[in-house]
Amino acid sequence: MDHLQKTIDQILAVSPAVRYVALYRGGKLTSRQRSEVSDASASESDRYEELFVNPTLLTLVRQRGNLDCGGAQFVLVRYGNFYQLVLDLHDGHVSVCLELASNPLDHADVIRAICERA
Repeated sequence: MDHLQKTIDQILAVSPAVRYVALYRGGKLTSRQRSEVSDASASESDRYEELFVNPTLLTLVRQRGNLDCGGAQFVLVRYGNFYQLVLDLHDGHVSVCLELASNPLDHADVIRAICERA
């Protein structure tokens, strides 16, 4: 098992509320979804979100944050069926889908720490 898969395993273990994890590091995308997830988006749609949408959102937010806001750490999107927490990493991003009953901000620091150790 490579280090990206190990990192995904650690993030999935953070909480049962974690539905999906994608790591985009050094130009390589790796992702996994829990098998028992309901109302999930299509895997091809997820792939394009990780390759195009999330990097673009992070770039926009990072540039604005660096202008005069003290930087930017993450983007949080509340879709109809889940939350999507996207954290900026020095070599890419991590995207974590969480159940609506959870508070994604409760998990952001732990997820970032896991990624920084990897």
